[in-house]
Amino acid sequence: MLLKKFVRVVNIFLGLSMVALLGVMYWLFWRPLPQTSGAIRVRIAQPVESVRDALGVPHLRAANEDDLYFAQGYVTAQERLWQMDSLRRFAAGDLSEIVGRVAVASDMEARRLRIRHIAEEAYLTLPAADRAQTAAYARGVNAYIDSHRKALPFEFEALSYSPRPWSAVDSLIIGLYMYRTLTTSWTDEVTKASMLSGGDPAKVNQLFPVRSGHEFQPGSNAWAVSGAHTASGHPLLSNDMHLEAALPGIWFMVSLEVPGMHVEGVALPGLPGVIVGHNDRIAWGVTNLGFDVQDLYVERIDENTGVYQYDGHAEQARLEREIIAVKGEHAAELKQWITRHGPVRHELGRAMALRWTAAEAGAFQLSFVEIDHARNWGEFLHGVARLPGPGQNFVYADVDGNIGYHASGKLPIRHGYAGDIPVDGTSSANEWAGYIPFDELPSAYNPAGGYIVTANQNPFPASYAYPVNGNFAPQYRSNQIRSLLRTTPRLTPADGLRIQKDVYGGFADFFARQVVRAADRKHAADGDVRDAVALLRNFNGQMDKDAAAPLLIDLAYRRFRVALAQIASPGKGALYQNVLSLAVMQNLLTERPHGWFADWDDALLQSLRDGLKDARAQQGRDLKKWHYGQYLSWTIAHPVGHRLPGVAPYFDVGPVYMSGSSDSVKQTGPRLGPSERINEDVGAWDNSLWNIVIGESGHVLSRHYKDQWNAYYNGASFPMQFRRVEQKSRLLFEPR
Repeated sequence: MLLKKFVRVVNIFLGLSMVALLGVMYWLFWRPLPQTSGAIRVRIAQPVESVRDALGVPHLRAANEDDLYFAQGYVTAQERLWQMDSLRRFAAGDLSEIVGRVAVASDMEARRLRIRHIAEEAYLTLPAADRAQTAAYARGVNAYIDSHRKALPFEFEALSYSPRPWSAVDSLIIGLYMYRTLTTSWTDEVTKASMLSGGDPAKVNQLFPVRSGHEFQPGSNAWAVSGAHTASGHPLLSNDMHLEAALPGIWFMVSLEVPGMHVEGVALPGLPGVIVGHNDRIAWGVTNLGFDVQDLYVERIDENTGVYQYDGHAEQARLEREIIAVKGEHAAELKQWITRHGPVRHELGRAMALRWTAAEAGAFQLSFVEIDHARNWGEFLHGVARLPGPGQNFVYADVDGNIGYHASGKLPIRHGYAGDIPVDGTSSANEWAGYIPFDELPSAYNPAGGYIVTANQNPFPASYAYPVNGNFAPQYRSNQIRSLLRTTPRLTPADGLRIQKDVYGGFADFFARQVVRAADRKHAADGDVRDAVALLRNFNGQMDKDAAAPLLIDLAYRRFRVALAQIASPGKGALYQNVLSLAVMQNLLTERPHGWFADWDDALLQSLRDGLKDARAQQGRDLKKWHYGQYLSWTIAHPVGHRLPGVAPYFDVGPVYMSGSSDSVKQTGPRLGPSERINEDVGAWDNSLWNIVIGESGHVLSRHYKDQWNAYYNGASFPMQFRRVEQKSRLLFEPR
């Protein structure tokens, strides 16, 4: 009898616990799920239809643009409100207010960059059309917030706060978040200056080139192919932008339709319009240009008074005081002087002011909405010319069979200095001499070969009329894409996807062959080297997650890079992380100039031994059991859900083994990878393919939270529904 009573009590307890758990799940996770069918009454002029397809992509149809962007703001907030709020907080330096002291350093850096100040100043000069679009979008976001104050996404409950209203300035802050992500180059100036201090100037400069010498001229990949090379006879356009993986992902898929415009593609949560995609006439893609748009100026400043010297006279800096709210603690404070060049920071023991194009007058506009409307090359270029930054490579194709390319952005003209190290801020000789005219930026239209390829390589010819500096990628990805396109007859969107998945590492292949030849020339036969060389001798350059050779070659290269950089700047070789380092290493290994290693083959073999030691420390002595993917593993953690005991796996993705490398078309790093894949069959739009990394929704109980991950990971994709939409639900926004 006692046992029966005990069992009964236990069962009752378990039942009540289950009921309580279901209640918590309902309250925290089910109630915030978006309404996707029926009708919602909101403050709009005319009805707006929102049809969701099988991926949860909203296809919005409105009678006017004001209502359209209202609806875009609303449906984006339905799925991504906490992401939008956390992004604006991260960008503006307000994270500590909700998560505490752990975010103070991040907030301090955002405040040093003055992101909110820049956004507020940019709003004052924003064209009227841009203001109207951001205002409509903000009204839509706020309509969602106001109607869901008691059913907000669980992150707000977990962190015990409620979002403040959305504003047009917040949309600009989101844009500046991307601007910062794609243009932070001042740290390279500090690294190079540090290496020059006590280093060999000629050698250090050789480690920091602006081109590899192997680029063809026209992080991310984009290409356009004329109809002469495609199965359909229409141009094909492909784009996969490489960014840091996050959960939810950075892009939101959407289709927007209004009289005179029907555009589909990926949007940035927080901004109206489509960033990359197509309308019924044109398609476009972008990759980061990488041109240097930041300079550090060494200021001679009295930090007690803010008086600094410029052209032989004294000027007064402006003191700005930032108060950073910190959850559960006293607020943090940041004081900084602002000179004519920008905010003053301290690097290498000196006061330096940061000048950044994003902070210049008129440096931010919402030109992508204009691009969304473009009907031809001329209208497209008018929108591209309006984009001050971040500088981008734009690839274009249209239904008339044309393909094109144009670089964009406000790119500074420098005279007498390159912008690669901090310069003297006391002299006007180091000021920017305006910006490179848009019409003189690199461009191409219907090139004779019928191919346009950009993969972050330097597009500026060696004879370019203006000085060029920036973080440009080596030639490996762009050359591999071009090679695969040229050797594939009758290209289709599926071929574009296949090329995007390519994991051949051109430099890894080269470096492995260099090591093997060094071992053969030196007759290296000791056991460790013999086994390692045997592994590399059969390596074909494929950076496959299940292979052992990519692990060894990557670790050996890292050892070689540090050893070589140590020669240029003793004691500081570990600092060297230049984007073009792979091409630098290949050029030096090909030419093997005097003044570096006494014996290049010995240096290669020593790097192999060191890399072998590192690999065994990570994955054991048996080479046959190594997996490159274990070394290149992804865990995409939800910022809040990951910290909840017992349920983190439901929120997170991974850990998973990854293939690819920095020099493969599928560019992959510890957190970096393709953030979306689009392959457009221009004109036959419904034959196009697209996908994002994880899913449309930020709600863990949504069917669209992770529904794209398996396809992304395995290199599959989905039809880009445009005219033929597989309707799964329909929501009508009705005027109140």
